[in-house]
Amino acid sequence: MSLIELTYKAKETEEWLDIKFYRPFGYLIARICKVLRITPNAVSLIGMFIGILAGHLFYYSDIKVTIAGIILLIISEAMDSADGQLARMTNKKSRLGRILDGFVTNLIFLSIYIHLSLRMASEGSQIVWVIALLAAVSHSLQSAVADHYRNGYLNFVVSPEKSELDSSAKLSEQFNKLSWSKEPFEKFWNLLYLNYTREQEMLSPKFFMLKQKTDSIFNGILPENLRELYKANSRELVKFYNILTTNTRMIFLFFALLINIPWLYLAFELTILNALLLHVVTCQELTCNMIIEKITMTEKEVEC
Repeated sequence: MSLIELTYKAKETEEWLDIKFYRPFGYLIARICKVLRITPNAVSLIGMFIGILAGHLFYYSDIKVTIAGIILLIISEAMDSADGQLARMTNKKSRLGRILDGFVTNLIFLSIYIHLSLRMASEGSQIVWVIALLAAVSHSLQSAVADHYRNGYLNFVVSPEKSELDSSAKLSEQFNKLSWSKEPFEKFWNLLYLNYTREQEMLSPKFFMLKQKTDSIFNGILPENLRELYKANSRELVKFYNILTTNTRMIFLFFALLINIPWLYLAFELTILNALLLHVVTCQELTCNMIIEKITMTEKEVEC
């Protein structure tokens, strides 16, 4: 295994573009930051400011400015890779880092949506604000589900240690122990993450039920036969999880900007990606329900 591969979260869920470009680029940034003693969270914040600036540049229709924005967004995405790689290199992984990572990505794309909307509104109807809002909400749902199922694949198929699945019930307990007056920032970050986790559980109820059963009956690890069943039915979906996250939407965004038809990007999110989201959720929930039924049948046989 190469030194770069040691900084992967898990090779089983890595995208081709990440392996060939973003991970090597991120690894270089991470090594430099390690020497300079820059923390993973600082890398996230630097990447955030670069990404927000990129979003602002997409307001302008000038091709040179657009290309500059594309380059900045690519650098921002590489830094998004670098923060996690640096955390694994220095053994500084934390829940705050995971929360901050998602928060940063949301702010970057918020900048993109706002500036694209301003650009299109200046050229035509104000209805674009409604369309952009729907696209942004769709983006949030798509990314939340993809992140949840990708971590689920790591949890059930690879190793629970590789996964970052959390329970809203446990997070709620931790959140209630924090004080707004004494720990305002920590409570705020935990509130964001708690709501994010609740959203994931709401969108994938059968998956959530399977996780609960696995934790309560099998101490968090599916038996081999159920693990193989989950793997067989989910392995082909991994590529769809990745499409619903960042790289594919960025490629389509760049295409739409370079041909100066930015509304194509919003249409892509509202149609193609939402259709893919529906497909992924349907397939994944059917798989989880099938395994739950097998567990239930086994429990009944044991009782008899």
